[in-house]
Amino acid sequence: MHKSRFWVVGGEYTSCDCETIVQGTERVVGPFENRMEAERTWRTLSEDHRPQAQVRFTIAQEPPMTLNA
Repeated sequence: MHKSRFWVVGGEYTSCDCETIVQGTERVVGPFENRMEAERTWRTLSEDHRPQAQVRFTIAQEPPMTLNA
């Protein structure tokens, strides 16, 4: 069986280019068993930080792995 997990990752960046994250602001939320759950959390975090232009979050997907039963 192939299974993949999803994570919401992000934080505050030093500029709107989102290349360098401000140390100590990193956030990793998850894992989520499906993308819909991850999107729900991503949407909430993004809305909560909307006024902060340098705060960004994204959804990361782990490569599928084979689970042995």
